[in-house]
Amino acid sequence: MTTTKSAREIAETYFASWEAGDFETIRELLAEDVDFVGALGTASGIEEALGGLKGLGQVLEKIDVQVRVADGDDVITWYDLHTSIAPATPTVNWMHIENGRIARIRVTFDPRELLAGFDR
Repeated sequence: MTTTKSAREIAETYFASWEAGDFETIRELLAEDVDFVGALGTASGIEEALGGLKGLGQVLEKIDVQVRVADGDDVITWYDLHTSIAPATPTVNWMHIENGRIARIRVTFDPRELLAGFDR
């Protein structure tokens, strides 16, 4: 018997894995041709997407989810991104799931404090 995770469960696993630095689990969640667009850059494909997550993961301390809303294959997660280089950053992430994998991710936040933190 196979169990298919809901889009919401996939999003929950993605964020818990990122916070824990478990990039192998994230790899399993991403579609081969995952497309990422965010305030700090873009990525196409699993390797580029993981590279971006690992980069920010070096300063990631905590993800404090405020609300998560799922509608079919789409999930929006509003969270405070806590890092070692900037104050908590309110962030929104939209992901679209296709065939049980994350196919598209869009992230938006005000990047000024994080960019300043990277420059220090």
